[in-house]
Amino acid sequence: MRAIASEARKLLSVRLWWILLIILVAYVGFTAALLAGLFGALGDQLASSPGAPQLPVETLPPIVYSTATAVGYVFPLILGALAVTSEFRYQTLTPTFLAQPRRGVVLAAKGLVLALAGAVFGIAGLAASVGLGAPLLALTGNATGLDDPDTWLLLARAVLAMALWALIGVGLGTLIPNQVGSIVVVLAFTQFVEPILRFGASIWDWTAEVGKFLPGAASDALVGSSIFTSSGTGTTAVQSLEWWQGGLVLLGYGAIVTVAGLATTWRRDVT
Repeated sequence: MRAIASEARKLLSVRLWWILLIILVAYVGFTAALLAGLFGALGDQLASSPGAPQLPVETLPPIVYSTATAVGYVFPLILGALAVTSEFRYQTLTPTFLAQPRRGVVLAAKGLVLALAGAVFGIAGLAASVGLGAPLLALTGNATGLDDPDTWLLLARAVLAMALWALIGVGLGTLIPNQVGSIVVVLAFTQFVEPILRFGASIWDWTAEVGKFLPGAASDALVGSSIFTSSGTGTTAVQSLEWWQGGLVLLGYGAIVTVAGLATTWRRDVT
């Protein structure tokens, strides 16, 4: 409990978490409002245009609300990575390990605190996507889906997905303690490498079977909806993972990078 309290104090005593939170809310809110306004108001016109992206009306609310994870997952990922790498950079791990020599306890406490922070990021992102998306859907004559229990289950799974992304960030920061290096890896993979891999994997069935196990695809499967999986791109008919399978895959990524970091970098001298 002392380790958990210490990690929570470290996180809350710096500006990083609320700066990322503000950017997340603004980014997700803008994206959700754009999707709700565009596809809600122009649904009929887009449906009559052969080259336009096609989104069935019943899938529009989940797509709008899931922008919290579809475009916002990078923020808890970065938060988790920076929570670890900043300790290496500023050598605050030295007094931490002197006070608690069991390094596994320190890492477990950090993972728990950051998972809770990721869940908070998820709630804030959903407040932005639902808070701005639902009124625009209603104004454009579309159902908001807020009276559907499946929508609320989607929102709960989105919070879980954001918590798991924060855990992956902790593991990545443990494995790559260099702050610049870890952020470059996060941004390069999430913004360039994985989107390209997911698009390439959608061309053939056998590659799609592999591509659905990518972290972003697993996250979308866990949540149950995403603009990237509902836009009609790709030529395969391969089904995505079940929501619980996507959650296990995402948890597996977090476990792999965390155990790898615990067995290597985390055991080295820090000063």
